[in-house]
Amino acid sequence: MGKVRCELCPKYCEIDEGQSGDCRIRVNLDGKLVATTYGRPSAIHIDPIEKKPLNHFYPASRILSIATAGCNLHCSHCQNWQISQQDGTEVNKRYKASPEQIVKTAIKYNCPSIAYTYSDPVIFYEYVYDTSVIGHEKKLKNVLVTAGYMNPEPLKEIAPYIDAANVDLKGFTNEFYQKNCGATLKPVLDTLVLMKELGIWVEVTNLIIPTKNDDMATIRKMCKWIYDHLGADTPLHFSKFHPMYRVRNIPSTPVKTLENAQKEALNVGLHYAYVGNLFGHKGESTRCPTDGTLLIKRIGYKIIENNIKSGKCPTCSTKISGRWEV
Repeated sequence: MGKVRCELCPKYCEIDEGQSGDCRIRVNLDGKLVATTYGRPSAIHIDPIEKKPLNHFYPASRILSIATAGCNLHCSHCQNWQISQQDGTEVNKRYKASPEQIVKTAIKYNCPSIAYTYSDPVIFYEYVYDTSVIGHEKKLKNVLVTAGYMNPEPLKEIAPYIDAANVDLKGFTNEFYQKNCGATLKPVLDTLVLMKELGIWVEVTNLIIPTKNDDMATIRKMCKWIYDHLGADTPLHFSKFHPMYRVRNIPSTPVKTLENAQKEALNVGLHYAYVGNLFGHKGESTRCPTDGTLLIKRIGYKIIENNIKSGKCPTCSTKISGRWEV
């Protein structure tokens, strides 16, 4: 048997018989590319949608979250490395769930949406695709939580069944991606632009790691790129880093760094910039970009107030970009 080429992501792995691609779970079996974790989730949880994080997509709703082992990135600071940096043989013994069963579970527990998350849904694409199609047939929403390291054609194919995405923009230099993630920057930027063009609701997350990607000039460039290419109404989440996986010698992100990043985003013209992993910080909440009215007050993942009326600010009637009513 010859090699099999995987065309899901820009790595274009050429896989020998019996071997896997860089993601560890896409394997050449008898000359056929097989995703070995199909129907074998490593995690199934019900989360608040704010945990994804999505702040402008049906706030306070419940979302059924699933993941399988494996990832096409290998971030040294990965927050879910116990799942993402495994090949599935160790962590996939607990669950078996067909796409139909996943959809039935979401309906049973009153979850209007399903998230493909924790690891990266790019590598369990077929499982995501089949579940998303069935989910849409049952009027459920589908959400990708992804690093966005994906080729255009697979994205175009699945886009009709994907309603929202949070894309983890890990840094804004190619050097950062190569040194810390085993990837490159441009394909992620291309994915973000294509998602917007395809009508997917997009929010962006940037985990700020001290000394790694916390340069404010670079953060300013990233914010400007988002403004220019995705639009002022694209929510941007700056998240606090905690020492994890192979990066345990760097302290957590200072609050001031997150606040400065949020200011940079607002100063370049983005309407919605948030700080995350800071329980109770005022930067978790949504305010009207026109008059500053408090629209959604959050403490962690909990909604304390939601003052948005028919998608608008109750004070000045500015339209607030997002998806507000399930």
